[in-house]
Amino acid sequence: MNFLSNRLGFGADYNPEQWSPEVWRDDIRLMREAGVTIVTLGIFSWATVEQEPGRYDFGWLDEVMDLLAAAGIDVSLATGTASPPSWLSRLHPETLPVNHDGVRLSPGSRQHYCPSSPVYREAAVGLAVQMAKRYGTHPALKLWHVGNEYGCHIQECYCDVSADDFRAWLRDRYGDLDGLNAAWSTTFWSQRVTDWADVLPPRTAPTLRNPAQDLDFRRFSSDALLACYRAERAVLQELTPGVPITTNIMGMWEPVADYASWAADFDIVALDIYPEPKDPTAHIDAAFFHDQMRSLGGGRPYMMMETATSAISYCPPNRPKRTGLNRLWSHQAVARGADAVMYFQWRASAGGAEKFHSAVVSHGGADNRIFREAAALGAELSSLSDVAGGRVPADVAIVHDYANWWALELDARPGELKIPERVRAHYAPLWHANVTVDVVPPEADLSAYKLVVVPNLYLCTDAAADGLRRYVEGGGHLLMSFFSGIADECDRIRLGGYPGAFRELLGLRVEEFWPLSDGERAGLSSGGGADLWADHIVPEGAEVLAAYTGGPLPGLPAVTRHAFGAGTATYLGTRPDEHSMRDLVADTLRLAGVAPVVAGLPAGVEAVRRGRHLFLLNHNDHAVHAAGTDLAPRDVAVLRLDRDPASGAAAAPSLQSGAVPPVGEGA
Repeated sequence: MNFLSNRLGFGADYNPEQWSPEVWRDDIRLMREAGVTIVTLGIFSWATVEQEPGRYDFGWLDEVMDLLAAAGIDVSLATGTASPPSWLSRLHPETLPVNHDGVRLSPGSRQHYCPSSPVYREAAVGLAVQMAKRYGTHPALKLWHVGNEYGCHIQECYCDVSADDFRAWLRDRYGDLDGLNAAWSTTFWSQRVTDWADVLPPRTAPTLRNPAQDLDFRRFSSDALLACYRAERAVLQELTPGVPITTNIMGMWEPVADYASWAADFDIVALDIYPEPKDPTAHIDAAFFHDQMRSLGGGRPYMMMETATSAISYCPPNRPKRTGLNRLWSHQAVARGADAVMYFQWRASAGGAEKFHSAVVSHGGADNRIFREAAALGAELSSLSDVAGGRVPADVAIVHDYANWWALELDARPGELKIPERVRAHYAPLWHANVTVDVVPPEADLSAYKLVVVPNLYLCTDAAADGLRRYVEGGGHLLMSFFSGIADECDRIRLGGYPGAFRELLGLRVEEFWPLSDGERAGLSSGGGADLWADHIVPEGAEVLAAYTGGPLPGLPAVTRHAFGAGTATYLGTRPDEHSMRDLVADTLRLAGVAPVVAGLPAGVEAVRRGRHLFLLNHNDHAVHAAGTDLAPRDVAVLRLDRDPASGAAAAPSLQSGAVPPVGEGA
């Protein structure tokens, strides 16, 4: 579904309720000057639209919608339900969320609602109905935006209403208390429950909580947030059939929701992403987020609904983006599948909590570097209309699962493993090798991929284990890291020896886990070293690729490879250093027959193929020559290919607009 009519969208989050009508007209003029084609409107407008229960004021929004339509600017119209108005919490304080200590939170910020509250849901759906009836046929409307960044601040609520909803969710999942007790292993610590009234959210307790209870509460909380979205989506579908619907999600910002289970409810996936300008490797994490969003939509284009033009208000010190960086990172999104580039926000707020967040129009107006760069980008994206709708091919998949994330980071594990770091350690070597990646759940169909990378899949269902086994047996190549296959979906250990789900596939047994202390390292016979973790591996058919040369397990295997069926499974029993990890990934890529998008590029140059376009992105602060193209610092080139790239066609440059000559940071 390309709601943008075969063009790349360019725009911003627009909050006209903060400004007078005279400013609105100046905004429209500047939007046209900057090449804006779409805005997201009304995200936090509930208190302005419905100032008292059932009393609506749409006059200001009518005028803004008409102004945008007259200017030819599309609208992604928000239902406005992200933050309830003050009257809702005054009249219904039970809608306010409660934390795990039993403290009820107050209004005065945003997202101050219990996701399970029927009162909140009814009020939110009521506003969505009014919006749909008012604007469902408006010529500017192109997309519905429900809520905003679900779970960004309130991931879970522990109130009595949520407790009742949690019990209903558990009944649906397990059927009866016997099923629940089995899943939660309640024979441990005398936790068996004999009445549903005794089942509670995981509130503050004397010591470690039941991990299966914690895990199910995370799952439930994700579903409770999804139910809020679905309630509004249902009435929008009924009242405005044919208008696509989405909400903006946050990649791996926090483990707030199981986005893989949400994706089917998005007509287009929408990403909010704020790479840190001070981080010299932020573009690698950003690339992963973009790959993740594209993959959630089954390879279809997505939209980058929010990013910053320059400084980010919550990352002190709020360092601006260097000249050319906004252009570079925006093109990275397009290269990896985005059909729209949008910012938070259009005009910088004069007051409120985010008044120092950068915008397209700054506090001083439009006569500045930020606006000029944005306007130039708008013109560039307009010239790339034939990129819209293009697909990004990938021969490699990374397996990522939210339930595994939640389970792996619960208390009382052998070592402290953080999924964002673990995923990044596997993704970064692929990015440096210019190998494009899809991000898939464990139970996905893997048959299209030459290589599947599995970072630390501690929690694994039988279906996922069987799928990975069939993939390798059928000729696929697998790269898996330690502490995988250990527990089932209820966080119960798979008995019979580690790694329970993958012992036969990997051709080995892990006798014990040896987490390493901070600063402790083990050498590798292949060169380099490792830290964080060391498995005591006993090969059972696997070939040893590298052994420990120091640390607690000298001479024992650290990295193995096992021929299984027509494929191979490579296992990392430790965390290799960055250089060793790149070498191991490069070796596995060669074995799997995976080639880079473009070979022989200078370090720091990213190459991505999208449809018949090749994007070259120079993340260096110095000029380079890459693939026959000169790139200035933080520069971009887009090459149109003569025919389908699979045929090996030569490329001819069609867009290569050099960045403004680099200046010192902060300029």
